Formats: sequence, C-alpha cells, structure tokens
Amino acid sequence: MNLKRLAKQATVLALSTAILAGGSGLAHAEPKASEDYKEDYGISHITRADMKAMIKQHGDVDYTVPKFDASTIQNVPSATRINEQGKEIKLDVWDTWPLQNADGTVAEYKGYHILFGLAGKPGVPEDTFIYLFYKKADETSIDAWKNAGRVFDENDNIEANDKYLKDQSEEWSGSATLTSDGEIRLFYTNRTEFNVEKELYGKQTLTTAQVNISEPKAGTLQVDGVEDYKSIFDGGDGSVYQNVLQAFGGDKINWKENHTFRDPHYIEENGDKYLVFEANTGTDYGYSGKASLYNQAYYGKSNHFFQNEQEWLLNSPEKEYAEIANGAIGIIEITDDYELKKVMEPLIASNTVTDEIERPNIFKKDGKWYLFTSTRGSKMTIEGVDNEDIYLLGYVSNSLTGTFKPMNKTGIVLHHDVDPFDITWTYAHYVIPQEGTDEAVVTSYMTNRGYFENHKSTFAPSFKIKINGKKSSVVEDSILQQGQLTLHD
Repeated sequence: MNLKRLAKQATVLALSTAILAGGSGLAHAEPKASEDYKEDYGISHITRADMKAMIKQHGDVDYTVPKFDASTIQNVPSATRINEQGKEIKLDVWDTWPLQNADGTVAEYKGYHILFGLAGKPGVPEDTFIYLFYKKADETSIDAWKNAGRVFDENDNIEANDKYLKDQSEEWSGSATLTSDGEIRLFYTNRTEFNVEKELYGKQTLTTAQVNISEPKAGTLQVDGVEDYKSIFDGGDGSVYQNVLQAFGGDKINWKENHTFRDPHYIEENGDKYLVFEANTGTDYGYSGKASLYNQAYYGKSNHFFQNEQEWLLNSPEKEYAEIANGAIGIIEITDDYELKKVMEPLIASNTVTDEIERPNIFKKDGKWYLFTSTRGSKMTIEGVDNEDIYLLGYVSNSLTGTFKPMNKTGIVLHHDVDPFDITWTYAHYVIPQEGTDEAVVTSYMTNRGYFENHKSTFAPSFKIKINGKKSSVVEDSILQQGQLTLHD
C-alpha cells in the first residue's frame, strides 16, 4: 500500500470514529463540509449516479429481457431424484453454469455439453446441492438434458480432510472448465449453516475438485467421484475482502448485514489462472460504515449531484442499508495446482449502492475484458429502483485488472420487472461468448423456487445479445430453447 493511500485511509478512519462518537444525534444532523471526502482506493466503482441514470433506460428494448410465453415453459424433465421411501421427487433447478473452455466458450466433452446446476427439493431451502446435467452437443430441446445426479457423494466433504469442508452445509454456485489435459475442474462455494452457538455464520469458501466422468453405455454419462477436493480461499484477514467474522462475529449481530464470498468464476490470461468472485470490500478498500455516506467517489458525477444525493440518502429509509453496502467483485490468482497464489484488489465495488453483486462472469473478446454481474432492486439503495427490478450489469476494460467502465453508459445490460409470482420471472443471467461472432447466448433460470405446486424452478429459454465495444443490445426475435447454450445447438 502506498503512503498516499495510507494517509487517506487514516483520514477516513478518523472521520468514521468521529461520526460514531457523535452518537445517534449525529445521524440526524446536516452533513458538514469537513466530513466529505473523495477516495476511490484505486479501483472501479458502481456509482449512485450511474444507477440513478439507469432508471431512464428501463423499457428500452435493447436492454429488456424478452417476454416469454408461459404456456410453453416446461420443468426440466430429468430434474428428479428418488427419496428414501422410493418416491420420485421433482426438483427445482436454479443457478446453472456450463462446462467451458478457458476462453469462456462452451466446451464439448466427448460429444456432450455438460451443465452444472443447483437443485433441490421444493420447500426445503437448505437442500441446495450441485447436480450434473448433460446432453449430446447436437441435441436441442429441454427434453434432451439428462441428469447424472449429485456431483458429490454425501460424505465427500468429510473424507476430503479439509478444515473448511468438514462444516459444509450447502453447495453454492461456481464455474467449471475443461482443462488442457481433458479433465473437468469444478469451482464452487462451500457454505456452512448459520448457527451462532456453533460459531458458524454461513461462512462461504471458494472450493475446487476434479470431477471424474465416464460413459458406461452409449448416450449415458455418470459421475465416478471426485479427487483433489479442497478449499482455495475463505476471505483471508479481511483487509482486501470482508470476512465472515467481520460481518457477524461481534457481540451483536446486525441481521441486515449481507455477507458474500461466493460464485468463483475461472479464467486464464497469458497462461496464468484466476478466480473472479462475489465479495465485499475489506478494510483497505473502503469497507463499510457511516463514513461511506460522505465519500463522493461512491456517488460519481458532479459535486452538485453529490450534495443533493447525499442529502436525500442521509434522510432516507435507505441510509442504514447504504452504510453497510459494500459489494465487490474480487479476484485472486491461483497456481497450476488450483491453490491460492495471490490475493488481488477488487475489480469493482458497489459501496453505498448494494451489498450484493452476484455471479460474476468474465471473458475476453476482441482484446477487451467483459465483466457481468446480476443484482436485484430489492438489495439496492437507489431512489426509483423497486423490489421487482432485476438487472444484469456489464463493465468493460482493456485489461483484466481494470479500470472497468460501464457498458451502455450506466452499466445496464439486461433489465426486467416481472411479477415474482409470474412463472416467466428470470434471474441469474449468464452471458456465454460464441466463437467467431459478436452475438452471445444468455442463459438464466425461470420461476421462483417453491412459488407454485406444478411449476418448478427450471431452465429459462435462452436468448441472444450482441456485444460491440462498450455497447450491447438484445437481439430482436432471438428466443432459443430452454437451457440452450450455443447458437448451433
């Protein structure tokens, strides 16, 4: 850390201390000019100005998720399992990610496309585990997807002899790559239960394993177990990324806090390996707290906008959430053996805007790096954004480590505000680049988990977007099959 940044952080710390010392009365006082400061910590930011300007882009066809015909939507037929009583249970399937090549394109494994996805029994939130779906690469319909079952056996996490895996309760989202030697390498999020007595606070740890697959008979894949199953990174000392104890380990838990450390996405650059993931800023990169509300860098735009927006925020119901909002997209370098090599500074942060920018997805196209992330209006602190707003945000940079600039002027790539009780409601949009074209395929899941008796969470129909420099647009009349991964399925 350089001396200039250290001096600025000392100023911020002093400001934060002064604000906290002022007690509850200061929260209602007019902001003082001496409390304002401007510090970007040398990283990119999702600003309040961009998010407010984005509202004016709602309804633009270039950024609107296509309308789907509810009468055509199917549950994933193969998303079932047999319970202990021998009864077939239909499963919800939500976040999914394909087996990809190092450049982000869909990998073909012995003639198959492979899709990893979170699935579980409806009405049981803690039943969240990774399943492997597959189909022949040239097949098209949702009926073509077969289910090879859970990736991990029930005791794999215990037998791994890993200090973090032993406490695993659920398996959360990640990514998967086909390695240069033809192996399948899975990355995902190990999450513990939230149990204060056991000092388990829903801890999330970036995790990996090699997944072994065979074809016991033509047209059928099976999981033959995993190996090299291990934790990679859990947030460290909290200086770069907030760790779970910083969020929940104090004497009194703030139940409004939303700690994230998940969704590892694998990429390569110049032969080096990296994971990009969702996180929150640590103490060296803005962190959170009342002092955040006085940092002009989080607001963006002009001083006039800063003063007006700050006045609104300090007197709004969103103030308390804005204080603790410190979402970030993080990055680490990993070794050829898939172990932590270097903790790197965040690629982008969303301090005061939201605590949650999910499922980062990044790839290189035409010499530029494109970074996408999903977020919900219900988690944001922006006037004019409501609970039904769903976004895919996009950012572009000339290098892997930034600076990242918003696509389409504000960062908007996709938006919808469909009623959550509509079966065509979608989330977790995932952009898959296609070789030799500016068009990309967008996948997502459809239908909120447990909202309907007969409609389960399922693969949504895919559709196309076109990417051109800093701009993107939804391709007109481009709705594809449910779960389609490529333009040529």
